[in-house]
Formats: sequence, structure tokens, C-alpha cells
Amino acid sequence: MTTAEPGALLAESVYRSLVEKIFDGELRPGSPLSVPALAAALDVSRSPVREGVQRLIHEGLAVHVPHAGARVLRLDDDAVRDVLAVREVLDGLAAQEAALRASFADADDLRALVEEQAALLDAPADPRRDARLDLDLHSRVRALSGNAPLVDALRRLDAQAHLHTSGMWDHPDVRAHAVAEHRAIVEAVAAGDAERARAAASAHVAAVGVRMRRWRRTGPSD
Repeated sequence: MTTAEPGALLAESVYRSLVEKIFDGELRPGSPLSVPALAAALDVSRSPVREGVQRLIHEGLAVHVPHAGARVLRLDDDAVRDVLAVREVLDGLAAQEAALRASFADADDLRALVEEQAALLDAPADPRRDARLDLDLHSRVRALSGNAPLVDALRRLDAQAHLHTSGMWDHPDVRAHAVAEHRAIVEAVAAGDAERARAAASAHVAAVGVRMRRWRRTGPSD
């Protein structure tokens, strides 16, 4: 078995640090991604930061602006609705395929993820934690589809949507609805019911869009 080169490990670490800064709101949509400034903040050389920024652009989390350099992606409401519309179809397909492939052990793993979310409903909101649990569940279902291009497309779409919707996790109703909808997806996958799994996953993404629009209208404090 080969091991990764130290430079590759550093580049991966820097990339993950940049993603965390974006998802945690430290680097907000539209923020400049200055390689010298980020290298100083992370106490690394510029090379892995430059590589990390290019990877952010490739993954759809950043864009290159002519004469201004790289910036964190900024999506307006219409663009996010478009992203969710595509996710509605593709996540449905992923769940459908997962239902046809999942083993009993896979079903148990999915149920454990949902129950972990459910157990935290009475705990104080932690948007970073809750968003990661949400992503873990969706990533697991998508991986079970066995469709690599589908998984890759959804990873990018999910990251873009997260930039716009991560603040919703502060609201208790959002968390409760997510758990109920996740449970419906998982039980359909566990039952091997491909059509029900597709419908549950598509309905979940559609509901996320509804909650996003409501959240954007009323604000995070309502």
C-alpha cells in the first residue's frame, strides 16, 4: 500500500480548512480568496493554498473574477432554486438506486445516522454539527447508489446549496422536519422500495426549497 506524499497531505489539509472557513461563515459568499493572506492565516506556504483555491473553483465553491482574483461563490435566490431543482431529481435517482443495492447492514447504518440526528433535537442548535450530520446522511445514501458521476454531481450541488442555506439550521423546526424526512428516505431504502425512496428523497429536497424561501422572507430569528 502506498502512502500519500507530505505535500499532498498538506494540500488536502489546507483545502479542508478553506472549506470549513467557508461553511462556518468565516469566509462569506463574495469574500476574496487572497493566497498570500490565507497562507499567512494558515501558517503555510502559498503553494498548497493556491492549489486549495483552484480546487474550490473546480468544486464550485469559488469563482475566478477577472482582474479581481478568486472569490467565494455568491448565489442569488434564483440560482439556489435552480440548484435545488436539479438536486430534487438527482437525489431522487440516488435514493432509488440505493434502495436496490443497500444491504441490511447498510440500512442499519443509515438508521443510526437518523437516530443520531433525532437524539440531538432537544439539544441547543449547532449549525455546523447539524449541517455535517445532514451531509453525512445524504452522502451515505448517494454512495450506496454506486453511481460515481451521480455522486460527484451531487457533491458539488450540495456544497453550493449549503452556502445559501446553512443558517437555517438554527431553527428548531428545520431540524425536526429534516429528521422526519430523512427517516422516510431511510425506511424506504431499507425496505428496498425504489419508487418510495425516490419520491421521499425528491420530496425532501423540494421541502428544503420551501423552507429556504420561508427562512429568507422571515429571517433567521423568526
